[in-house]
Order: sequence, then C-alpha cells, then structure tokens
Amino acid sequence: MTTDARLLDFEAPLKAERIFVTGHTGFTGGWLVSWLKRIGCDVAGLALAPNTEPSLFAAADIANGMASDIGDIRDFKTVRTAIERHRPSVIIHLAAQPLVSKSFDDPLETFATNALGTAHVLEAARLTPGVKAVVCITTDKVYRDQDRVWGYREQDPLGGKDPYSASKACAELVAASYRATLTERGNGVLIANARGGNIIGGGDWSADRIVPDFARAVTTGLPINLRNPAAVRPWQHVMALVHGYLVLAARLLGGDRVAADNWNFGPGDEASRTVGDLVEQLATVWTRPAITYAAGSFPETRFLHLDSTKARTLIGWAPPLSFAETVRLTADWYREFAADPAKAAQITARQIEQYREVVRDHVNS
Repeated sequence: MTTDARLLDFEAPLKAERIFVTGHTGFTGGWLVSWLKRIGCDVAGLALAPNTEPSLFAAADIANGMASDIGDIRDFKTVRTAIERHRPSVIIHLAAQPLVSKSFDDPLETFATNALGTAHVLEAARLTPGVKAVVCITTDKVYRDQDRVWGYREQDPLGGKDPYSASKACAELVAASYRATLTERGNGVLIANARGGNIIGGGDWSADRIVPDFARAVTTGLPINLRNPAAVRPWQHVMALVHGYLVLAARLLGGDRVAADNWNFGPGDEASRTVGDLVEQLATVWTRPAITYAAGSFPETRFLHLDSTKARTLIGWAPPLSFAETVRLTADWYREFAADPAKAAQITARQIEQYREVVRDHVNS
C-alpha cells in the first residue's frame, strides 16, 4: 500500500523529499523534474543553460516550481555550493555531454564533463550531511563492443571506443571507486549506476538523433538523412528510464545496499529494432518525410541491446509500454507541440499521467 492512493509504491518514499537533479535543463532532466514535481518532491537542480532552440526546459516551463541553478559541473566549487545549499536526501546525476558526434569534435570537454564532473558530484555528495542516495546515469554504450545480438549484462566488461562511450565508462569507474572506498570516509551515501538504452520522447531537439531529425524533417518539409538504417537499438520512452531511476532512488533512500550497484534499464526484446524500423513506425503514426541515405561521419555500433533481467527481478522495474506505444506517445507529443507550442507543459504532464496509469494497471494486472 502507498501512503497516498494517487502515488505508486516507488513514488511514496520520495514524496516531500529534497531531490537534487544535475542536468535538469536537458531532455531527460525535463521529464524527470516534471515527474518529481507531480508527486510532491522538493526539487532543485544544477545544469548548463539549454543548448537547443527550442528546448523542453523553456517550452514546458520546467524551472517553475523548482530551484534552478545554472552552472557547470566541471567546477567543483559550483557543484559543492549548490548541493550544500539545497541539502538534498537524493541526487540524480544526469548532467553530461551526451552526444557521440560532439565527443569527436571536443573530446576534452566530453571527458571533463562526464568523468571529472561525476567525481565532483560524488565528492560533494559524500561531504554533504543528509545525502543518502545518488543515482548516476550512464548509458548502454559503456559496454565493450562485442558486436553480438544478445543483451549485455551488468557483469560484462566496460569499454568504449569513441570518446563519449569511453568517458561514460570512466564515470562508472569513478562511481565504483566512491562506492567501494570513499563514501565510508564521508556520510555513507549509497551510490548506484543506471545504464539506459536508447530513449525517445517528446521535447528532444538534439543534433544527430533520429527522432529530433524526423520531427525537423516533418515540420520543415526537408528530407531526413539516415546514417545507419540497419543499426539495431533498444528503443524505449524517456519515461521508462525516469521510472527506473525513481525505483532505484527509492530503494537507495530506504537504505537498500543491494540497490547500490550497477543496473541495466532497457526494453524487452520486441523493442530492439533497427533505425529504419523506427523511422517506418514514426511514419505510420505521423507523416512520412523524404528519406536520404549517407554515410555517417563517425563509427557506430551495429547491435546494442541490454539484458535488464536484474532490474526486473531484484527491484521490480518493468517498462510497461510496447515499441508501438512508445513511438505513438513520442509522435503525439511533437505533433501537438507543432500545433500549439504554448501547450508543451500540458502535453508533458498529461503523458506522465498516462504513463503512471499504465504502470498502475501493469502492476495490478
């Protein structure tokens, strides 16, 4: 039973808690903060200003109802000051340089943000009284590429040939070091790494991502260029990952040391589809743009799939949406935003409630 009939079981422990989110101005951060505010959390965040126009942060008025600090996690003083001022019980660390393409253009920024920035967040967390849990968000790309069609498991070796993947593998090692040797020299904060599969959803306008490219093609009438249409990815809605982060945060907050580990959050096998499949599915529920094909400017993995048995078995996380439902929600968001950009916050809130209701039905079925 939950403490509030409207809350899901994993949400109840988080209600009224102080939650600090790094990277709250980004795509995933916007969805996460919107969800946290809806369940009654006291939310604060630290991030760079949005780097796309439009941005979910601005369009959906994410800053409303939270304490929003603009700053760079590469500066330790900035990070520590923000965390000490807000005194959170939970930190969800999303801030990152998240683009593979940009990591080739600026590898030093990528490593500084993703590896050293993670160390800054964890150092401030262990030195700040009252911080009980940190969820560090990494990626499915932390695994050494073995070009295999079955899912990677948490015990598989880390790797990363491109600067983005390597920097995220470094962040995982930083977190493992803090978890194993440093938190006991501080406040005993519990730390977990969450490795997410490829996410889609409304409000992402990043460069070199298939859904934003599709949305731009539809709304401008220009063609979409596919670099690697045969690449297989585990597509899931951004809310499925937010769902996983909250389940994990609630476990850590409750002192569950089993949860202080590495976790895969990926969809079922049916959602592992090619880039071409995703484009075709989007076209069936929205509009088909012209499609061109050209080689990409950087290497990409052919097969990438996560085995999330551990999260499903040990902490009870299971994404309830099918691939088709995920794509439809995504297309609906962009279509409705294109019709009336002023309704971005309403669209986002409604879709969160739809997802929460599906989770509730999934649990009760």
